Amino acid sequence: MSDAALFVGIAEIAGVFVGFAALISVTGRDEIAPSQLAQVRAVVTIGLVVIVAALLPVALSAYGLDAPVLWRVSSGLFLVLVWVVMALALRRPENRRSARTQARRSPGLTAVFWGVLEVAIQVPLLLAVLGVVEDLARAFYTTALVVHLFEAAFVLGQLVYARMADRPGEGTVDEAPADEAPADTARPDEASEPEAT
Repeated sequence: MSDAALFVGIAEIAGVFVGFAALISVTGRDEIAPSQLAQVRAVVTIGLVVIVAALLPVALSAYGLDAPVLWRVSSGLFLVLVWVVMALALRRPENRRSARTQARRSPGLTAVFWGVLEVAIQVPLLLAVLGVVEDLARAFYTTALVVHLFEAAFVLGQLVYARMADRPGEGTVDEAPADEAPADTARPDEASEPEAT
């Protein structure tokens, strides 16, 4: 299989995302809000799906499947995996609650996630499963895989920005650090004179 190195590389990148999310959850366990915990779970889950989906055609190609069959089977399994993971995630009440909260707080980001990224993942997989333009089946699969990887990065970015926003004063220039006294900026000639009595 000529794309084995590409798919293994994508799996490695997804593994890094999973590692970052796990690190965030471990190092900030006491500080993670419920909505952020759902995002950590999402990054880990999406990353794991990408790892499995990236390695799936590599493993199946070892059985000597013809290219059309390889991409049709791989795409079908990838699509089923996406739907099963989504259904299992949304069965958890805290994940449903977090999804509703996210939709209210950031309708634009929610629209990008569900209306752009999920569509860009599932439509190419469906086209590959149905055998539409068989010559593009590999491209359809690769597109879905790369967009799914981007989806993990998208959620990880949201998580990082949410955690930064929850820390007042960090990263702003309006506030001097608490342990430093404000600098005396008055010029000597502007110093206040004692009032004459």
